[in-house]
Amino acid sequence: MDQIRISGVSGFGFHGVYPEERREGQRFLADLILYTDLSPAALSDDVNDSTDYSKVVPDVKSILEGEPVNLIETLADRVVNVVLRNYPKVESVEVTIFKPEAPVEAAVAVHIRRDR
Repeated sequence: MDQIRISGVSGFGFHGVYPEERREGQRFLADLILYTDLSPAALSDDVNDSTDYSKVVPDVKSILEGEPVNLIETLADRVVNVVLRNYPKVESVEVTIFKPEAPVEAAVAVHIRRDR
């Protein structure tokens, strides 16, 4: 499968297990790989034959900035579900959610992949 890679989607959210994370918020980042057949778009040179990443990015950002959850695992699951629901040309999606300011002495990330 061909790939569309989207890197560095950023949003400020109030996700986390600890009260200070819910109160103060922090930055979250997402990287995505969309697996799809790009040959129709390559032949037609028409965005309608592809997956329009200018629409995917705001969808992801709205999840990062949306309803607070405890776990970045939940954020990652929400992102893959939105992509698979809203973009029918995508056969599989990988998402990595980064929590660079996690309240531990390391940056933390979760990576998941889901297939249609």
